[in-house]
Amino acid sequence: MKLQITMFFAIAISIYALMHLLAWWGVSPLFSGHPLAAKVLLVLLVPLLFSMPLIHMFEGAGLVGIARAFAWVGYTWMGFIFLVFVFSALAGILHLLFYTAAKISPGFPGISIQGVFTAKAILFLVLALCLYGFYEAGDIRVERVKIVTGKLPASVKSITIAQISDVHIGLINREAKLKKIAGMLRELNPGLLAATGDIVDGQTDYLDGISSLLKDLDPPLGKFAILGNHEHYAGLSGSIDFLQRAGFTMLRDEVVTAGGVINVAGAEDRAAGDGAPYLKSTQNNLFTLFLKHRPLFDPLTEGNFDLQLSGHTHRGQIFPFNYITALNFPLQDGLYDLPGGSKLYTSRGTGTWGPPMRVFSPPEITFFEIVPE
Repeated sequence: MKLQITMFFAIAISIYALMHLLAWWGVSPLFSGHPLAAKVLLVLLVPLLFSMPLIHMFEGAGLVGIARAFAWVGYTWMGFIFLVFVFSALAGILHLLFYTAAKISPGFPGISIQGVFTAKAILFLVLALCLYGFYEAGDIRVERVKIVTGKLPASVKSITIAQISDVHIGLINREAKLKKIAGMLRELNPGLLAATGDIVDGQTDYLDGISSLLKDLDPPLGKFAILGNHEHYAGLSGSIDFLQRAGFTMLRDEVVTAGGVINVAGAEDRAAGDGAPYLKSTQNNLFTLFLKHRPLFDPLTEGNFDLQLSGHTHRGQIFPFNYITALNFPLQDGLYDLPGGSKLYTSRGTGTWGPPMRVFSPPEITFFEIVPE
């Protein structure tokens, strides 16, 4: 795991550095004639560039206050610089097009996109989007989905399920976020609560007491959770302990029947499918809910479940990153039909990872109503 984390940071910092270089191209005209300001910014950029491993180091050393301060500053900067990079890249493309057109056609007017006006426009747009992004991150929406099935017992008129995913409880998302989520769930009053991974995203020894905010929720059919990739990063035993103290039944490549009316299966988080053989042991006459963190369909599971609930993608979290996540996870947002009559729903997530902002990808709690045909 240490080697994986080191490799992750090495790759991430390399990409992050290239992002900063292109972002600098977009805003550098503002520093023309101000060499001292440019040098000060360069000095400040060093800890920001290495903020991810520094946050990890401080958190691991138990310096939680410093880690939280670094997380707020470093991750906010991450969101800011990503948007500067996006607009700088667009300006760069336009600049290249005008330059090429002028070379090909001598009569074409030479237009330079790079300049003080462009730099000011980039910063204005980015600051506006960041402010909006902070607001959107706190604006948790309830998405309502109705699923029709022929697998409900005759005595059951409907089953309601609430899904939370990707809350990322840790240095940034803490008591206030969890209180809001718990309050919304209490109002929805679902029959079953499903947590589809990445609920925890921090070392749990400083999260004592927070789990009790979810423990008070007591849906009649139970609370079920699976692990995401971030529970592995945060520490598997601590993450499992946190979720169990919050009252969740952990499902790790297993299936249970809840209240005698619905099968609930949960998969371990893995990049490749394994066929989920435990799905074949379900009661075929009952509706089968399949919890799987990553929104991937394994052909070997075709016809073995009715509804798969996933998360992981955040739908990119900050536009236009959703186009990048779609390359790996084309089923990244909403309800999809699968072969064999199954369906898959991918949540945009309930919290945030990294930057405490969302742009055109609002957080959600999903409320499903399973009704008879």
